[in-house]
Amino acid sequence: MAAVMSTSAFAQSAPDAVVKAAVEGTVNAMKADPQARGGDMGKITQVVETHFVPSTNFQRTTRIAVGKAWTTATPEQQKQLYEQFQKLLVGTYAASLSQLRDQDVKFNFLPSTAAAGDKDAVVQSHVISNGGDDAVGYRLERTPSGWKIYDINMMGAWLIQVYQTQFADQLAKGGIDGLIKFMVAHNARGAG
Repeated sequence: MAAVMSTSAFAQSAPDAVVKAAVEGTVNAMKADPQARGGDMGKITQVVETHFVPSTNFQRTTRIAVGKAWTTATPEQQKQLYEQFQKLLVGTYAASLSQLRDQDVKFNFLPSTAAAGDKDAVVQSHVISNGGDDAVGYRLERTPSGWKIYDINMMGAWLIQVYQTQFADQLAKGGIDGLIKFMVAHNARGAG
């Protein structure tokens, strides 16, 4: 119960506290689970869904990545785009996380410079592990339920920008249904 209360308390606090709670909570949960620590991708994915996803707004991520086509999609297509893209993002994050499972990892979260009325914030962090010092950025938005992560910068690229290019190509080839099929196929390969 204390973990639930502390998570909701963090949701109302500063953007850097939200990122810290989401990231460290996810990594600690992965390391505490023997199957996840052993490399079971299903279990790592489950940990990400339980500990990281509640701190995100992947609905916004999807809308931005899909671009103008989002507004022409039917509610059912929007639902499928969102579900498939969230699955893709969770898989991407779980794969990155799996690389840290055997390492002694330290995180350094820089304070957010968001002012009291700001709607968007960026939190910079450093992941310090056996593999070196990697910078990871997080974009957050202020929502009625607190700050939510909607974009991540790993290896120098914001995920939304990477996917905008891929999605534009798929939309040009096969429209919204083509993009949905592309993500379904991509997610099926990742699960296998």
